Amino acid sequence: MERSEKEIRVSKFAEQVNKHFAASSIPKGIHCLSLRLTDEYSSNAHARKQLPSPELLPLLSNNSYYHFVVSTDNILAASVVVTSSVQSFLKPEKIVFHVITDKKTYAGMHSWFALNPVSPAIVEVKGVHQFDWLTRENVPVLEAVENHNSIRNYYHGNHIAGVNLSETTPRRFASKLQAKSPKYISLLNHLRIYLPELFPNLDKVVFLDDDVVVQRDLSPLWEIDLGGKVNGAVETCKGEDEWVMSKRFSNYFNFSHPLIKKNLNPDECAWAYGMNIFDLRAWRKTNIRDTYHAWLKENLKSNLTMWKLGTLPPALIAFRGHVRVIDPSWHMLGLGYQNETDIEGVKKAAVIHYNGQSKPWLEIGFEHLRPFWTKYVNYTNDFIRNCHILE
Repeated sequence: MERSEKEIRVSKFAEQVNKHFAASSIPKGIHCLSLRLTDEYSSNAHARKQLPSPELLPLLSNNSYYHFVVSTDNILAASVVVTSSVQSFLKPEKIVFHVITDKKTYAGMHSWFALNPVSPAIVEVKGVHQFDWLTRENVPVLEAVENHNSIRNYYHGNHIAGVNLSETTPRRFASKLQAKSPKYISLLNHLRIYLPELFPNLDKVVFLDDDVVVQRDLSPLWEIDLGGKVNGAVETCKGEDEWVMSKRFSNYFNFSHPLIKKNLNPDECAWAYGMNIFDLRAWRKTNIRDTYHAWLKENLKSNLTMWKLGTLPPALIAFRGHVRVIDPSWHMLGLGYQNETDIEGVKKAAVIHYNGQSKPWLEIGFEHLRPFWTKYVNYTNDFIRNCHILE
């Protein structure tokens, strides 16, 4: 009996490792989509047309418009974020979307939005290589993060070696594996900390992660009085879902580390990335970026013993004192790891967030939660059809 229980326990941990690799891999259909659209960019002049058209360029820095930023190398995910936002907006003609991607995905991403306009909204597609500000001198810490040997081993090494399975639970182990997603050492994932510099002429932006769906008009976010604060965000330490909404600093930081113990409070409430309204004017008056860099350096020096990389922990520190808590109905989390998510709550939320391993574009996504995402995928599109997306 004891041996049988041990085998069941080991199999549960093995299942989490398999889910981790499934979540970290690129589905064949999405890879196909990127390749075909990249090929289209080189062969089809329409796929290369300027985005937006020249007469609309002044609107990219017009603060009477609603500016959204999404940073991703997933073309399908970007299309869902943009489409769901536009379809949910009361005045879509006042939306400007700034889609940022990496150099290898740029041609495919540009092709998609050139060939599939979401008019009357305006979409700009830029690669990180096209921002003059993003130089090695301005982001030295992130270059160090990407090249650090121990970090490469941490993200790409044996994920089960050295783990004492008797001292943890499958759920805790899954959380640790999630923190090992290779996306956390991607510049794209850290880009939001540079928004004031990347968009020097903008006053306010809403930053959306690529695993969200917008279900309500978000224009009232711009009317929220942030009271001089920089970041309008939903708190994640209280709510009906005791798993998803129970995150405090103790969940993210190692409080046995002297620097963490000295500077932070384990009971402090955490907040969520994924749907944030940022006041860039207020941000430019702060030292948020420098604080973020300084703590990243400290964690590198301590060999990742202060927190396991990710982008939220250094942001929790850097934005301390600069966060205005907004109503939780704006942003519902956990659809990528909480199988028992309240469906009625999902229907009412302004933005739903598939944070976690079970993304809706993956086979391991939760079947009952996937339709809220797939309703914004255009299955009649030739590229989607020919790549057999989610068949």
